[in-house]
Amino acid sequence: MSVPSAVVLDPPVDAREAAPARLAPTRPLYWSVRRELWENRSIHRAPLGVAVFSAVAMFVHAVTMPSHMPGMLANDPLLAPGAVTVIYRVPASLMLLTAFIVAVFYCLDALSSERRDRSILFWKSLPVSDGTTVLAKAIVPLVILPLVTFAAICAMHTALLLMSIAARLVQGQGLASWWNALQLFELWGALLYAVVVMTLWHAPIHGFLLLVSGWARRTAALWAILPLLALGVIEYLTMNTMHVAAMVEHRVHGWYEEAFAIRVPESVPFSAPSTMDPGKFLATPGLWIGLALAAVFIAAAIRMRRYREPI
Repeated sequence: MSVPSAVVLDPPVDAREAAPARLAPTRPLYWSVRRELWENRSIHRAPLGVAVFSAVAMFVHAVTMPSHMPGMLANDPLLAPGAVTVIYRVPASLMLLTAFIVAVFYCLDALSSERRDRSILFWKSLPVSDGTTVLAKAIVPLVILPLVTFAAICAMHTALLLMSIAARLVQGQGLASWWNALQLFELWGALLYAVVVMTLWHAPIHGFLLLVSGWARRTAALWAILPLLALGVIEYLTMNTMHVAAMVEHRVHGWYEEAFAIRVPESVPFSAPSTMDPGKFLATPGLWIGLALAAVFIAAAIRMRRYREPI
């Protein structure tokens, strides 16, 4: 006769508890972009610094020479159309120029810096592909910097608006006619449109500079400039023409002529005679050729990073 076993079996473990926990997605592109923002504080500090400087300069100028600030007071009935918005348009144009300069220097340093300080060895050891890394760097001048610049422009305009309202109330002037002449929301719409078209127009420049940054061992800025300069000199000496210089000039600031219908010469952009013309801009062959070149440059930069070693 067998003796019953005293061993008590444990109840079966629930299959759902035994299954391994599902790992949360790591979002490598998101964290790669965050890394760029952490390592390059000039992306947001430069536009914000220009915005603060412009607001302070306009305030000091209004206090010391109020007669030179028609956009803040607008108490002269003989003001030309668009003069009310001059103090809003001038610093906005300066901030767009600042954004372009920051984007150029960022792209030139984006891939060369990690090779120069040998941090590329660490970043390549992480489970992040070269495509994700280069795309994160391309997102900064193509998405992040334009958004930061436009937000800084709106913040600066809001500060100028509050100063203008305070100045007019102190002088006992009304706000209705001045506000109608200001058309701030229309100006913001034109500036947002300008930021978008400028970014699309400059995309091949950013892609080319990223490619040069990943290829050059030293002085990426010189390698970006010297080939174009050499082509321009050879063209001028052999054919006595300057098509290369004209092409570069048009690629830098031709977006405004292509995206806006300019009826009269302007000393300050985004004035009343200028109207948005997206149809003309989208029909420009240079836009689509530039975007195609930008895609080629970025793809080449991705492939090149796979084989680049520390300097």
